[in-house]
This record gives sequence, structure tokens and C-alpha cells, in this order.
Amino acid sequence: MSSEPIVPLTPVGHVVGGRDEVRDDHWGSVTAVIRLDADRYGPEALAGLGDFSHLEVVFQFHLVPEARVETGARRPRGREDWPLVGIFAQRGKNRPNRLGVSRCELVRIDGLDVHVRGLDAVAGTPVLDLKPWMDEFGPRGGTRQPAWATELMGEYYR
Repeated sequence: MSSEPIVPLTPVGHVVGGRDEVRDDHWGSVTAVIRLDADRYGPEALAGLGDFSHLEVVFQFHLVPEARVETGARRPRGREDWPLVGIFAQRGKNRPNRLGVSRCELVRIDGLDVHVRGLDAVAGTPVLDLKPWMDEFGPRGGTRQPAWATELMGEYYR
């Protein structure tokens, strides 16, 4: 395995608008703007993106202090009725590298502003990458998940 140095990540833009505070549920109707960094990008960086209905957004949970990062197991949302599961078996924000991945609806593009709905990131969030959602990148075949995960996500995007 190569020992290439890790390249530091620079945000491509930031979330503007939407929610100002972190809450667990009801992200489905939240609208926000992903504003690209005008010093690094021009509108041509978004050429063709408007032909897609949805995006995958990679971002940093910038409000999570280092002391809150989880590396072991915990009960999701602290609920005693849900099992103790490792940090990599859940999608919580207190992850080792504090990276989030979200799929959201692309509403429209206006210059360097990408208007979205259902992005579960708060105002000011550094956006590390945008990718168009393509069906072929979804799971091949059926999926499975434990009952606690289905219960947890029941209100997430309502």
C-alpha cells in the first residue's frame, strides 16, 4: 500500500440558509442553498448538473467538537431500547472524520447557488463535494437493515 500523504480537504462551498440548528428529524421540506466558492469556481463548474433531479453532497459536521467524536459503540440517539452499535454501523454526526453524506433534491441552479431540498446540513456547513445522483450508484439488488434503523429514520425526512 502506498504511503502517499493525505491531501487536506478544502470546501467547495458552504450551506446558506435552511436550518440554523442541528435537529434529528423533519429534514424533508428544508430548503437551502449550496453556494460555491466564487474565488475557485465559475458557473461552468455546474454545467449540466441541472439535468439531474438529485445530488449527493459530502460535507463536514463542523459543529462537532473533537471531544465529542465517537470511535467505539453507542446506542443511537442514546435510546436504551436500541442496541449498542459501533460508530460505523450508524450515521451519527460524531464520526471520526466528521464527514456527512446526504442525498437531496436539486431544485434549481442560479449562478454559483445550488438550491436544494432535504439536505440535512445546517447553515454554514462546509461542503466538500457535490455529485449528481445516478440510479446506477444505488444498491444493486435488495437491501436490509435492522428494525431500530427503520424506526430511527421514520421521521427523518418527513
